[in-house]
Amino acid sequence: MGGLQRLGVRTSLATTLETTGRKSGEPRAVPVAATFDDEGAWIVSQHGRRSGWAVNMTAEPEVRILQGGTWRTGIGAFRPEDDTHARMRTFAPSAALAGVTASAFRALASDPISVRITFTDAP
Repeated sequence: MGGLQRLGVRTSLATTLETTGRKSGEPRAVPVAATFDDEGAWIVSQHGRRSGWAVNMTAEPEVRILQGGTWRTGIGAFRPEDDTHARMRTFAPSAALAGVTASAFRALASDPISVRITFTDAP
């Protein structure tokens, strides 16, 4: 994913989330699927609070996420009350593929939890 982005290849299926390493303090970038709205972004952590980026976000909730070609700053928060199965359907590129997209997410997920990133910068 990172290699493709360095070559200028972009996809609507994935973007980059940057957290701060909980031990190193260094930026850590990972590919994630996200949906954006005017106030922020939604992500589903497929392995819950155990994924590396989720542990980093717990230690330091300020994150950056690549929206199109622009880095946006925000605060990440777990939203356990959110319906992850319904949320996963919103990641589909079209309504016709929503079921397939949700099924693929479920097949890969062990303990999914929704994450809301609320932008703290101006667009």
